[in-house]
Amino acid sequence: MLLASAVVVWEWLNEHGRWRPYSPAVSHHIEAVVRAGPRAGGSVVLGQVDSRLAPYIIDLQSMNQFRQDTGTLRPVRRNYYDPTSAPAKGVVWEWENDNGSWTPYDMEVGITIQHAYEKQHPWIDLTSIGFSYIIDFSTMGQINRQTQRQRRVRRRLDLIYPMVTGALPKAQSWPVSPVSAASPPAPPCSCPQCVLVMSVKAAVVNGSTGPLQAPTARKNMPPSGAVKLPPPAGPGGKPLDSTGTIRGPVKTAPSQAIRRQASSTPAGATAGSPASPPGANGKNGRVALATLNRTNLQRLAIAQSRVLIASGVPTVPVKNLNGSSPVNPALAGKTPEEVLKKYLQKVRHPPDEDCTICMERLTAPSGYKGPQPTVKPDLVGKLSRCGHIYHIYCLVAMYNNGNKDGSLQCPTCKTIYGVKTGTQPPGKMEYHLIPHSLPGHPDCKTIRIIYSIPPGIQGPEHPNPGKSFSARGFPRHCYLPDSEKGRKVLKLLLVAWDRRLIFAIGTSSTTGESDTVIWNEVHHKTEFGSNLTGHGYPDANYLDNVLAELAAQGISEDSTAQEKD
Repeated sequence: MLLASAVVVWEWLNEHGRWRPYSPAVSHHIEAVVRAGPRAGGSVVLGQVDSRLAPYIIDLQSMNQFRQDTGTLRPVRRNYYDPTSAPAKGVVWEWENDNGSWTPYDMEVGITIQHAYEKQHPWIDLTSIGFSYIIDFSTMGQINRQTQRQRRVRRRLDLIYPMVTGALPKAQSWPVSPVSAASPPAPPCSCPQCVLVMSVKAAVVNGSTGPLQAPTARKNMPPSGAVKLPPPAGPGGKPLDSTGTIRGPVKTAPSQAIRRQASSTPAGATAGSPASPPGANGKNGRVALATLNRTNLQRLAIAQSRVLIASGVPTVPVKNLNGSSPVNPALAGKTPEEVLKKYLQKVRHPPDEDCTICMERLTAPSGYKGPQPTVKPDLVGKLSRCGHIYHIYCLVAMYNNGNKDGSLQCPTCKTIYGVKTGTQPPGKMEYHLIPHSLPGHPDCKTIRIIYSIPPGIQGPEHPNPGKSFSARGFPRHCYLPDSEKGRKVLKLLLVAWDRRLIFAIGTSSTTGESDTVIWNEVHHKTEFGSNLTGHGYPDANYLDNVLAELAAQGISEDSTAQEKD
């Protein structure tokens, strides 16, 4: 123990091997849980202090950050800095991204810049700490020594990071209190977050490739193998993805996955296990983060991605779809008028009421003014199942403005005639089981669905044909209980995917970005162990609600059975 005072900064390890600081507010939140000791449960839910970090939980026992929607991990640490340095004064140095937003420097770099700034130096060369940049305080610019490219930098004030005084541990550990450390270990936390964190970590360190098993006791769990997890995007920053996480089909053999990763590791890197230094009890077998180089971090990330997918559970990859909507073979080559004939009955004496498509009286010709269908504008028809009446001219025009896939949806009651399809771009859907329960579903395992859609070029059925579209946040991980109703929902989601109804291309209601892949009116749960954003469990009505949403798209057990018949 060291007797000193210091400022505490909590940090996470990025994919480049750099420790990145959490914000002062997040560091205060984590520090409060640490100081509360084992009674706080040993887990920190970051979404409680910053909604952008809702998927992330820190497990203090293993010193790992856990992302619920992907199930992957990143090391974290509790670091100490001089009590007179930048974080103790609330000073943050940032550089401007290509998109005009600002990213904070690593804490070490920010402290170095602030020290030179306080000394009133005209500039500071960062080469001595491993960065080929010069910071020019007169222009508040960053200059790349090799390319001479310049970026703006800025100095701003934020909260002061938490301060500690007295006995400081040499290494980051939890609990930090000597009394707590000498006390008997607390019983293992049984919440879904901790169970999944600890089982994943155990499988990684032990090299297991079998199904995940919950730990019997927290005290028996070895510390993290330093598996990397993408941290949340800060203001203006893009989310990072781990170079060690396998994102391909789950059926990939482990040996193939390792060979694929090995090709991207530095020449001469050793793929073997790192040396395990003695633990506090004098026994070997614990993996210390400080002993792991980047190659070994990547190796453990591969192992982690393998154990996250239980090898004994079959994965169902759904076929990749091409760029055009599927059309019922019986309708191929038919005109819109011929397609609609099977759904309509002609009305010779229409009622004196409005056509709800063109808003003209049914006794008068259609008021549609677009491209002219080949039918007469005064013909009226009744949909056979729901009985709603329209100008046939208007129905043909509505059909021509849709996917022209052989289906028709009543604009009044939304009854679907034929098989409705969507405009979802090509991609991949997979699912598998993980042996842990969702909140509210304690008696069953969990189905995890993984959607993968790459960016591409819009087809003729999309809003802007020929224009590129983005695909943010993929692969997307979603969760269902492995119950009878959960399996029913999964079965119907597979049908919805095959009909291209899960996603569409449009404008994101979250970010406002246009020409991007968006959800298409079928809600999914993307949080595993909590419901901080409303996209998690418990939610007693979710399965019934999503079944109703699927039925609104024409997908139900009855409709799929009729289609097979």
